[in-house]
Amino acid sequence: MKKKTLFLFFLASCILFFETASLGTENKTPDLPSVFVPESRFQFAPVLDGTEITHDFIVQNKGIAPLTIEKVRTG
Repeated sequence: MKKKTLFLFFLASCILFFETASLGTENKTPDLPSVFVPESRFQFAPVLDGTEITHDFIVQNKGIAPLTIEKVRTG
């Protein structure tokens, strides 16, 4: 019984290894957008109530396809 279990484990490992190895031959850089945000959070300094403050966040597309930003929300 122990040999049978070991054999099945070995067989499953071999199948998994060969399936994983075949994935490496595919194109690894699909034509997709790739968002890059160097600063994802910003801590504002304390201000008086009612004071308007702003901060610009840089968003870059490092991919090939156009990047569409559909929703922005605060923390």
